[in-house]
Amino acid sequence: MVYWTRFEVEDGCVTLAANEKGVCYIGLAEDSEERMKEWLFKQTGVVEMREDTDRLAASAVEIKKYLSGEAQQFDSPIDCIGTPFQLTVWKALRAIPYAKTVTYSEIAEQIGRPAAVRAVASAIGKNPLLLMTPCHRVIAKDGSLSGYRDGPQWKEHLIRLEQNTLGSSY
Repeated sequence: MVYWTRFEVEDGCVTLAANEKGVCYIGLAEDSEERMKEWLFKQTGVVEMREDTDRLAASAVEIKKYLSGEAQQFDSPIDCIGTPFQLTVWKALRAIPYAKTVTYSEIAEQIGRPAAVRAVASAIGKNPLLLMTPCHRVIAKDGSLSGYRDGPQWKEHLIRLEQNTLGSSY
């Protein structure tokens, strides 16, 4: 069973899903509810989902605090669902400190696969746990922001939010 909710934040909506192990999907795009359902079915075969705002309330509060600049980390348990390579990349993303940015090449080197920059970028693009697995902190080698699953405006917003909270720059 997967439980989900959708809630408003200052800059849009968040779609959040969790199973018994933890949060398994976070989306920021307008069509995130549809994307979430497609992703969950493709990854897990789950067809039974239940909207349950109360069950996800604590995680929703953490996300709201993060997006308002009041929190820099998440304590909710997560359940990453992906290939072994994706899980390795996503683990590396969770190690990136708040308000710091790294390049795709640096992540590839960090996981011991320096020639796999494209594969790393692909894995980052499939990250189901936006915010909690901070793929927005990965930028191109030339310093440009590059892509983001739910839109480049979100990536820029999240980087600026973190910079403004700590007074740093990428």
